[in-house]
Amino acid sequence: MWYGYAADALVAIHLAYVGYVVLGQVAIIVAAPMKWQWARNPWFRFSHLAAIVYVAYEEFAGLRCPLTVWEEKLRALGGQPMASGETFMGRMFHDLLFYPDTPHIVFAVGHVAFAVLVLQACIMYPPRWFRTGGKKAAVPVPMSA
Repeated sequence: MWYGYAADALVAIHLAYVGYVVLGQVAIIVAAPMKWQWARNPWFRFSHLAAIVYVAYEEFAGLRCPLTVWEEKLRALGGQPMASGETFMGRMFHDLLFYPDTPHIVFAVGHVAFAVLVLQACIMYPPRWFRTGGKKAAVPVPMSA
């Protein structure tokens, strides 16, 4: 029972990861023409790029997503088939992520193409670089009379 709940929590984390990559890119595409500076935040942009580059690396290296592998192991320990879930939300999240009748090549091409899209956005609307603690401007102190 607890393994099923843990697997459901893991699939929710997996969906959040995918949502971060997809919705983050949508936000960047919307923010770029508006010149919104929050979209140039280096923490956001570099973590976003790293998230999708890791997925593309998995495709090229022939690796399975560790979140999927862990979910499978937790479901097996809980005596559940992979396509099920302990809770309604777990089943719904799983169905949003996995499409059993879709060939793997569709996902592989999609992952790599999305990585190229994110990289292209980094080139066309680059993140600002991290600010260093360098010299600060001196603030004049008023003299007392």
